[in-house]
Amino acid sequence: MKSSARAVVIGGGVVGASVLYHLAKIGWTDAMLIEKSELTSGSTWHAAGGMHTFNGEANISRLQKYTIDLYREIEALSGQSCTLHPNGGLMLAATQGELDSLKLICSRARYLGMETRMITLEEALELNPLIDPSHFIGALWRADGGHCDPSGTTHAYAKAARQLGATVERFTRVEALRPRADGSWDVVTDKGTVHAEHVVNCAGLWAREVGRLVGIELPVLAMEHHYLLTEDLPELKGRAREIVNTTDYSGEIYMRQERGGALIGTYEPHGVVWAPERTPDDFAMQLLPDDFARLAPYFEVGFRHFPALGRVGIRKAVNGPFTFAPDGNPLVGPVRGLPNYWVACAVMAGFSQGGGIGLVLSRWMAEGDPGQDILSMDVARYGAFATPKYTSVKVPENYARRFRLAYPNEELPAGRPLRRSPIYDRLRAAGAVMGANFGLEHALWFAPPGVPGTETPTYRRSEAFAHVGAECRAVRAAVGLYETSNYGKYEVSGRGARAWLDRVFACRIPRPGRLGLAPMLNDSGRIIGDLSIACLADDRYLIVGSGFAEEYHLRWFWQSAPPPDVFVRSAASTLAGVSIAGPRARELLQRLVRLDLGAAAFRLFDVRETAVGYAPAVVTRAGFTGELGYEIWTTPDYFATLYDDLREAGEALGLVLFGGRALSSLRLEKAYGSFNKDFRPDYTPAETGLDRYVDFGKAGFRGRDAALAERAAGPRRRFVVMEVEARDADVVGYESILADGRAVGYVTSGSYGHCVGASLAAGYVPTALARDGARFEIDILGEPCAATVRLQPLYDPDGLRLRS
Repeated sequence: MKSSARAVVIGGGVVGASVLYHLAKIGWTDAMLIEKSELTSGSTWHAAGGMHTFNGEANISRLQKYTIDLYREIEALSGQSCTLHPNGGLMLAATQGELDSLKLICSRARYLGMETRMITLEEALELNPLIDPSHFIGALWRADGGHCDPSGTTHAYAKAARQLGATVERFTRVEALRPRADGSWDVVTDKGTVHAEHVVNCAGLWAREVGRLVGIELPVLAMEHHYLLTEDLPELKGRAREIVNTTDYSGEIYMRQERGGALIGTYEPHGVVWAPERTPDDFAMQLLPDDFARLAPYFEVGFRHFPALGRVGIRKAVNGPFTFAPDGNPLVGPVRGLPNYWVACAVMAGFSQGGGIGLVLSRWMAEGDPGQDILSMDVARYGAFATPKYTSVKVPENYARRFRLAYPNEELPAGRPLRRSPIYDRLRAAGAVMGANFGLEHALWFAPPGVPGTETPTYRRSEAFAHVGAECRAVRAAVGLYETSNYGKYEVSGRGARAWLDRVFACRIPRPGRLGLAPMLNDSGRIIGDLSIACLADDRYLIVGSGFAEEYHLRWFWQSAPPPDVFVRSAASTLAGVSIAGPRARELLQRLVRLDLGAAAFRLFDVRETAVGYAPAVVTRAGFTGELGYEIWTTPDYFATLYDDLREAGEALGLVLFGGRALSSLRLEKAYGSFNKDFRPDYTPAETGLDRYVDFGKAGFRGRDAALAERAAGPRRRFVVMEVEARDADVVGYESILADGRAVGYVTSGSYGHCVGASLAAGYVPTALARDGARFEIDILGEPCAATVRLQPLYDPDGLRLRS
């Protein structure tokens, strides 16, 4: 075994083998994979080998298509067959909600360039004659997908990597990981120590243990998973081609052909956690005991929906463990505080996603950037809240819902409430219907007295629609209060703070007493943050951004190397806040402060530290509604008192509480984009319109060269807001935008604009088409809806109310 390597990949499953191959392919031929047993011996060897491109995230769908297309390449390079069965995918709907979901998938596929269409049940029967159509109302077919041989595919990756110069060490156990001062690692094994510049945790079932070697607890848990192999089916005899891989939403069943029979699996409710605290060290090429008594009712559903399966015997049962993160997506990327330590684990759909994960991780390691937006897979989407107990309740919840729909208005209950602000109980008493963001509860909308605080999960407008509309109108007419504690908050201080911020952010850093809107770019000139910076003093700053991105941004700050005289810390749990907005906001706040809030004395984007009632606070004149507004930040011990003072002072002024749904509507009426929804690492300053806040004249900020190059060439697409002629459903996200029947762009977010009386959709279209009044169509749940670009906000286009 060699004593040094550019990178050591720990784990010889399909993900580890893919990472090794992609590192070698990108030029890191001095890469080594270490596996404690045989390749595939964890969960890879007993996988069903399904491959598909279905995913709620467009970028993950793209990576899954890349994975499937890659198999021919590694077969050719390695000479190892993956035993591909590229027979496509079929999804069945039994309810209107499921049918809406399939129509949304179909709309998204048009822009992604994936051959997909809604088909009749008669057409579905031609693709899979085992279906009993009486249980279903519609179906979707996609050309990409099928299944492969798990062992052959993993060995194809490994052999292809070896062809490029990489090495594989089997039956070698990693015993310790020791960091060196220069950021490299000593990988201590039972066969000697390897000095590696980088280490990648691809340990699958043992990802927690390899994480513990460096002092972290990854939110990963294994679940038992069963599938059955039937005896040969007469209905399949003599067919010219295999049946299409089929997913049954309502039955929570997946099935495909396996030789002359079928493979059928289920993601049952009340799944069983395997090895909840520690994975057995000697577990290799092993299955778990069958549990037919528990699973029989769920497989019987499959036998009703596919009756031929119930008429033959079971040839084999497979029960093996697979790992999941709390939301079911993989954990990929670098870990804050651990130089050159990477993870690629919790990859449940390894044969759909493994190739794409290897691609983005190899780019990230070699080039400093994954090359595309992978926020939904980034390990940094979890913070300290993702404790082992949290993981232990969220993973089983996700497992049980793997084939259930995730409706856009649905909130999942497990592990909640977890993080609560001091006014949580007050908001609940006022009718708040809560969601969770980075583990923190926040109000989505408020149910009036006597109205149930529930809504039917749907892709269409729900029972909350009218109540959200009332909140919006009340803000525009008088004044509203929205809790902002769920925002990300960071304090930066020290003598070198201004100079460091000048390098990290693309904007002009504000002077004391002022706030600036602050885009943050990666080195490729793409948006990784849309934040604000409040300068409290020359050496003290408060930065506010998206709450879900707290760990993501903290990692970026760490990677941007603050010098010894700069101190950066999260204020997520040390500052709580509210926003008040509306034409009477000044009148309300003036009752609680001695500061002169007149338009000339306290201008837009001014910042002051002052008492608000009893509470010492930071007050900024800013907001996200387009109305006169203020954001108020104080420490948690004063927060409930601040809230009570504002409620009391605002009672006679018509103060209302409003939630995140209303905020989404109000911001789109003003054509404001939102990070994560509209602004992500796929987009550039000029594409988003955030270039207006970039200080191109200053030198040395990250991403400057790329931003200047784009400025010279011009953006290829632009962010626009469109007025949509929708009926009873508004856009969700990633629907295709059509021009002359051709997909030219896609939607990023949307809502109904209650104060302008129109359905609104935000998204990206080619620059040449981004004209005021330009007409498009958006496919909303299978219905083509006319959409008109509005380059000026539909509400208060001149911004007079904001500046009043």
